Amino acid sequence: MHSSATFLIEFGAIILGLGLLGRLAGRMQFSPIPLYLLAGLAFGEGGLLPLGTSEEFVAIGAEIGVILLLLMLGLEYTASDLVLNLKTQYPAGLVDAALNALPGAAMALLLGWGPVAAVVLAGVTWISSSGVIAKVLGDLGRLGNRETPVILSILVLEDLSMAVYLPIVTALLAGSGLAAGSVTLAIALGVAGLVLLTAVRYGRHISRFVSSEDPEKLLLVVLGLTLLVAGVAQQLQVSAAVGAFLVGIALSGEVAEGAHNLLAPLRDLFAAVFFVFFGLHTDPASIPPVLLPALLLAVVTALTKIATGYWAAKRAGVGAKGRWRAGGTLVARGEFSIVIAGLAVTSGIEPSLGPLATAYVLILVVLGPLTARYTEPAATWITRRRTPSGPRPAVEPSVPSVEEPTKTVQDQDPVGPA
Repeated sequence: MHSSATFLIEFGAIILGLGLLGRLAGRMQFSPIPLYLLAGLAFGEGGLLPLGTSEEFVAIGAEIGVILLLLMLGLEYTASDLVLNLKTQYPAGLVDAALNALPGAAMALLLGWGPVAAVVLAGVTWISSSGVIAKVLGDLGRLGNRETPVILSILVLEDLSMAVYLPIVTALLAGSGLAAGSVTLAIALGVAGLVLLTAVRYGRHISRFVSSEDPEKLLLVVLGLTLLVAGVAQQLQVSAAVGAFLVGIALSGEVAEGAHNLLAPLRDLFAAVFFVFFGLHTDPASIPPVLLPALLLAVVTALTKIATGYWAAKRAGVGAKGRWRAGGTLVARGEFSIVIAGLAVTSGIEPSLGPLATAYVLILVVLGPLTARYTEPAATWITRRRTPSGPRPAVEPSVPSVEEPTKTVQDQDPVGPA
């Protein structure tokens, strides 16, 4: 009875604290992710008030949080959207992967962490935060801008790449050999391809089977199906997160919209628990030794993300100002960087990887909204300072401008998890 009461007190205090932190972040118009991570650091080993009986339940809640994050991400996209993005935007996805994954891999190798940690840290620096970026686009009123489809296309390609990347990381962290890892990857690719094909051809039938006018029944069926598929995927060593992502892709139309509305509060709750859980397994004393590498990596990958967005927007015919806005918006890292680092922390391959990832995400989740707002004005100011003043031409040719944003759709929901 005493342990049960202690558990309720501890877990209730965690949830209440997360609610207050979320409210504070909302008033400051700021992402709550860094506050959740700091809360985890405070309650973890070496923190101000280490947890006791509730830590096991928090671990289960964190796993559910990852599953719901990927499910909600899948609900945002249809199979046809993913196929279209692969056909039209794959060069931008390749440039994004090359410019932003390589610095993370290089840093891990320079620190002497080995090739497995290099693959993990490459994913941490590669994937932008869809949630933070979607919120920033809405807050800045840029949902109707010409560069916004370019940004969203890159995010879609990053999210789709998780279906391939996560099984690779899972196999490497499990210590599987080349043969076993190849089999795992082949299974993951086969399942992903089969789900995409089924969703394109039979998506309406699947959605009709799951559909229900009763919100309670819809919630139970979608949540139960997701956990079941995630568990089967985990048993096959494909990754529970990938299974949840594929379930989200398979659902479309009114079912996806209804499930999104019902599951959003659960996603936010368990995602917050996940960030706390990650912080619990990071000793605050382990962060200062890796703070300098994290800061250096944050600066380098912020610049590479800006370069990625600029190149992709230029390729799409967007004007100079829009190119800088696209690059600055992509800088933020967040939930999926922590998901990837969390896999490594659980496996215990490198003790310093978790603290470095925590510091890295804390820096960029704060810096991201600032670069989204100020990269374009800063680039314009620098360009004007470098341009020598001289007589202007008497008559300037009339060229249609592609730099000005189109009319913003104020009532349009951002694409990606909120």
